[in-house]
Amino acid sequence: MGTITAVTFDLWQTLLLDRPEVGRLRTQARLDGARDALLKAGEAHDEERIRTAYQDCARRCQAIREGLTDISFQEQVEIFIDGISPGLALRIPESTRREIAASYSDSFFVYPPIPHPEGVQTLRSVKEMGLRLGLISNTGMTPGVSFRRFLGEHGMLEFFDTLTFSDEVRLAKPAGEIFLMTLRAIGATPSQSIHVGDHFDTDVRGAQRCGLKTVWIEGFYARPDPADSSADPDVTVPELGQAVLAIRELAAGNLSVEPA
Repeated sequence: MGTITAVTFDLWQTLLLDRPEVGRLRTQARLDGARDALLKAGEAHDEERIRTAYQDCARRCQAIREGLTDISFQEQVEIFIDGISPGLALRIPESTRREIAASYSDSFFVYPPIPHPEGVQTLRSVKEMGLRLGLISNTGMTPGVSFRRFLGEHGMLEFFDTLTFSDEVRLAKPAGEIFLMTLRAIGATPSQSIHVGDHFDTDVRGAQRCGLKTVWIEGFYARPDPADSSADPDVTVPELGQAVLAIRELAAGNLSVEPA
């Protein structure tokens, strides 16, 4: 199969499919959980103040990731709590902080994304090619530990040789080091590797800059500049299942393949 020895996958909108309406329900569950936990601790805060703190936290965390770094999940929760009232994270008991963090993360399981219907078979097919598999994900508002549990519950965790989550390594795609550390963990070099993902900037451009071949799953995000041929993925596919053929052909050295 040529020199390709490893494939890395994105997670969100690649192996897991989410919808905005489900994300809104997840957000509301986090707000309700925080409000209820604070009330039990004798801290009454109106929902609008909690919502504003959550939105401010999301914007702050996104700005951090745009700088190619990330913070831990615990730090994110503390930013949220202190946004409700300055110094609140230190005023409330540790048990209350844990309860807020639990509702923040567990909302992912109350209102979960949909595992891609072709996810397990895609990972199995790539693994059967004799390739090592890695996962590289920016975690957003859900911690890596929750993603691991979810992947395990849906039969995908077993296929990966390593998983890299931004909140755990404090780096965010498209930072080159998050790709390189994943490849080091599975014993591959960029020239031996293919990255599969849906986001053009964080997945395609990020992986390209490190020297990986790329398979872009189009349909979720547009190309920033369609006329820029220098940013062309090695292969573009309309859905995850067709990434298997793309990987097989790239590994065989057929770089111009266009799967049907």
